[in-house]
Amino acid sequence: MFTFRLVGLRISAKLRLSYLEALFSLPIGVLDTLPSGQASNTITTTANVLQVGISEKLGSILQYLALLIAAIIIAFTYSWALTLVTSSVLVFIALIYGEKLAFLMGVFFRSVIPVIMKMTKDIEHADEKASGIAGEVLGSIRMIAACGAENRIAKKYAGWVEESRRRTLKKSPWIGIQFAPLMFAIYATMALCFWFGFKLFSQGHLDNVGTILIVLMSVVMIAMAVSQTAAPIIAAGSAASAATDFFAIIDTPKPNTSGLKEPEVSAREDITLDSVTFAYPSRPHVKVLDDLSMTFESGKITAIVGASGSGKSTIVGLLERWYSLDEQRIVIPPSAIKDKNKNKKEEKQPKTPEEYDEKRDPIALSGIISCGSHQLSSLDLKWWRTQIGLVQQEPFIFNDTIAKNVEYGLIGSAWEDEDAEMKRKLVIEACKESFADEYITKLPMGYDTQVGDAGIKLSGGQRQRLAIARSIIKRPKILILDEATSAIDVRGEQIVQAALDKGKLVEEGTHEGLLSNADGAYSALVNAQQLSLGEVHQDESDLVETTDPLIRQMSAAAKDREEQEAVVYKPKGLSTSFGLFLYEQRSRWHWYLMLVIGAIAAGATYPIQAYLFAQLLSVFSYTGAKLKSAAEHYALMFFILGLGAGAAWFIMGYSSTIISGHITSTYRQEYFESILKKPIAFFDAEENSSGELTGRVANDPTQLQQLLGINMAMVFTAISQITGCIIIAFIFGWKLTCVVAFVALPILMCGSFYRIRYEIQFEKMNQAVFAESSKFAAESISAFRTVTSLTLEDMICNRYDELLKWHVKGHVRKSRYSSIIFAASDSLGLGCMALAFWYGGTLLASREYGPVNFFVVYIAVLNGAESAGSLLSFGPNIAQASAAANRILSLRAPSGATEVSASKIQNIDGGVKIQLRDVWFKYPTRDVPIFTGLNITIEKGQFAALVGPSGCGKTSIVSLLERFYNVQKGKILCNDTDISELDIHECRKMISLVAQEPTLFEGTIKENIYLGVDESTPEETLHKVCRDAEIHDFIMSLPDGYSTNVGTKGVTLSGGQKQRISIARALIRSPKILLLDEATSSLDSESEKLVQAAFERAATGRTMVVVAHRLATVQNADVIFVLGEGRVLEMGDHVALLRKKGVYYQMCQSQALDR
Repeated sequence: MFTFRLVGLRISAKLRLSYLEALFSLPIGVLDTLPSGQASNTITTTANVLQVGISEKLGSILQYLALLIAAIIIAFTYSWALTLVTSSVLVFIALIYGEKLAFLMGVFFRSVIPVIMKMTKDIEHADEKASGIAGEVLGSIRMIAACGAENRIAKKYAGWVEESRRRTLKKSPWIGIQFAPLMFAIYATMALCFWFGFKLFSQGHLDNVGTILIVLMSVVMIAMAVSQTAAPIIAAGSAASAATDFFAIIDTPKPNTSGLKEPEVSAREDITLDSVTFAYPSRPHVKVLDDLSMTFESGKITAIVGASGSGKSTIVGLLERWYSLDEQRIVIPPSAIKDKNKNKKEEKQPKTPEEYDEKRDPIALSGIISCGSHQLSSLDLKWWRTQIGLVQQEPFIFNDTIAKNVEYGLIGSAWEDEDAEMKRKLVIEACKESFADEYITKLPMGYDTQVGDAGIKLSGGQRQRLAIARSIIKRPKILILDEATSAIDVRGEQIVQAALDKGKLVEEGTHEGLLSNADGAYSALVNAQQLSLGEVHQDESDLVETTDPLIRQMSAAAKDREEQEAVVYKPKGLSTSFGLFLYEQRSRWHWYLMLVIGAIAAGATYPIQAYLFAQLLSVFSYTGAKLKSAAEHYALMFFILGLGAGAAWFIMGYSSTIISGHITSTYRQEYFESILKKPIAFFDAEENSSGELTGRVANDPTQLQQLLGINMAMVFTAISQITGCIIIAFIFGWKLTCVVAFVALPILMCGSFYRIRYEIQFEKMNQAVFAESSKFAAESISAFRTVTSLTLEDMICNRYDELLKWHVKGHVRKSRYSSIIFAASDSLGLGCMALAFWYGGTLLASREYGPVNFFVVYIAVLNGAESAGSLLSFGPNIAQASAAANRILSLRAPSGATEVSASKIQNIDGGVKIQLRDVWFKYPTRDVPIFTGLNITIEKGQFAALVGPSGCGKTSIVSLLERFYNVQKGKILCNDTDISELDIHECRKMISLVAQEPTLFEGTIKENIYLGVDESTPEETLHKVCRDAEIHDFIMSLPDGYSTNVGTKGVTLSGGQKQRISIARALIRSPKILLLDEATSSLDSESEKLVQAAFERAATGRTMVVVAHRLATVQNADVIFVLGEGRVLEMGDHVALLRKKGVYYQMCQSQALDR
């Protein structure tokens, strides 16, 4: 088995590497054509499936096949007639478990295994849907809390959990049927063999009883081999299916990327688009560019502007040669997209806009893109990309250090092979130019700081600056910025723009020339962002560093608050938690009673079999009619025992599956609801990330189900079996029983236990071996555009190869140990048998034991122990089950928790007065204070704006008003009522939030807008708020209108469209306080102006708090608070603050477009 494991590991590693290399050598259209996430899933999950099928499972197939052939040869050699008759039971087993054989024999009924596999897939599909909802929701928990949508989301989640439970209950009788026929067939084989064997013996066709025993054991082995090959064959079939996903990409023809490079061609030439018509390969029926012509002159800065969805980023994709004008679309073998087509048939959900175009003819691609006199397609692809520095709107940062992320920009440049010292110098220089150095040097680890997955440990602005540094470090001849400063604050945008004014960008005409056309589109876009200014004043305020005593004071205050609120959970032992959950399931006592009865009955069959087998052997001493009568009697007893065993295993399988379905659904739903009720600070902890919690919600109830379901039933069966076997063995021969029980029994049980447990744990070990490399590959695939634009393909593939080799080498060492256990479990059994025969033979020779005594003890103890060990191995992992039980219990609301007063804020007509009095605050997971005595007063019905640099606490104020966090000191008052004394849900009912990053969930547009209100809200109200949000006309243009499905995270909509739907969702709640956190940042200028007007109309009768970087959106505010240093630096309206010529004036000056 070690050899199979080693070969499987190496083949799997080679296929993973070949897949990644092939994927990065294909156009990005291939990735676009694949279903969402399939490429990452193939190189992780699908690769694991393939490895399982070509490792031990393949070895097991050969092992069982050899056993099958050997047993058939031996049985036919001794008695072909008895073998043929006895083997008829095998046909029954094959018909029950093998769909193909049943079909070939013309038996048209559904066989067990295929039906169970289909039902299992249906259950997994429902569980995946539930996990999808959980992942989406837990990743956007702030929006769920702000909308007060916990109950609605819990109900939606419960729908799929209930569907999973319903499908599990439907599957339960089939699980019973899966167990019952095999157990019946084994004993029926014995009955038939003994009956017909005695008949042949009495007629003189057999010379001795040994022939019957040889044929019987051979046929039983054949039956066991046939049944045990089912799982390995299924695994091998799954591996063959998984291989098609790999070779669909590996065998796809690779485009020729070689061509002209320096000195034959120069990147310092004009770039021209001539009559370009383009549609994306994934949407070949939707025209994106229509006969577009433009020229980007060498050495000049050129800008592309326009509304959302007008094709600006598409031009970037064409210049980067992610897409080509030479072919209509990428065609991939059907196996690679089978899941996408299958899902479309299953879901029956409202169609996305693109699906309505599928019957139309694809758009014919045309046009020429050239650099100087050479078409881009004639240039060497990697050389061309090394000439370009690209900064995207949503930059991807790799899970590495800051220095490494910037250093990646040197690949393909003249500095690629410089020493580490020179590279570090270039990195620091680039970071200084992009103004990233100013925050990097303040970090404890500086340039060696790990940024986390996708740069999660950095803010949006910090990631953007890092991406800019990465793009300019190689001094590219062409610089392309796709909304490169969208996530940077006012000051940062101005200074970063100064650093970027060195490259070559991609419009026609100068700023002044385009402004001269007052009726032009460009002029309209500029007017939408217009600010009125006075003279420029460059003074800046220096930030005051927070002192260490202040930090300690804040930390102490936070700790005191947490200790007052926290209720410490004390972990419970296994028996306590087991008893508690069992008590909670007391309403299903009749199912547990059936389970216990079935388990005891199933365990009792083995000692009964040992007794009957020994008695049968004594029958050979009879002759004549007595022989015939006794043989028929015991054969009938074996047949009855088979019926009893089948019934017992059916009851156990049926009842345990029903219990499992109820337990999983009950505690999965409770677990999810408990998490939704947790405060936002709970989700800030590293161990409570959305991915971690989603995994726990899916896996912990399953672990609990193992504690209380089928696996625990196996343990009961094993205990019953061992107890019965030892009792009957002591009755028939205590001496031999003592020797075998104290020596052979532990060895056999342990060997069998570890062998089966090893096989069960193999898939988990297999997944773990490539976990780190799979994570790296998935990250690289998700950053496909970034990787290709930086020409990192070779570096990524080489690093992936090194990771794979390291994992294989390390796991080979572990495999040696496990293979020794695997081999020992097979060989030790023979040694124990030898011991039993030696001592048993001694007792037989001394006439102390008869044959019946010996065989009862031998069969009961040795065979019973091996079987019991196999059953015990199916028992739950006690440590995992106990940990899962404690995690579920720890999230329950403590019984002693006191309810907060349910009083409401009075006199809210016309808005709410908001006061922050001497507020001190820091985030629970950070030591740096955000506010140190903040005081703000917003009068009832005012339109208030919060402005200031990144990190000054604007969003923190929004979070405090939404009660995502509690202050460490001070008070927040609404109409003179401390909000900490209010019921949190009542408090949030009067508030609506529009966040900077729009959050939509799987479902229709209508469902997303209705997220925070009752579904009975009139459609007239729905249409009105959508008109206010400038989204109604777009929605009505869709074939399904408001019933259009937006996809996961609103993937079918643009950023601006998602933001407008978020705005409509906020307005439909008719809030008394409207919180807008960069609510128009994803909109184009014209839409922003229209939506801003809608906000100002909506401000009537409510208090509106707006966080903004674009000051044009807040210049009409009643009061503007300029934040910095954890306090208010300036306050007043737009005109008053301009007159002061302070910090606000400088910020306005930074955004002036009309000077």
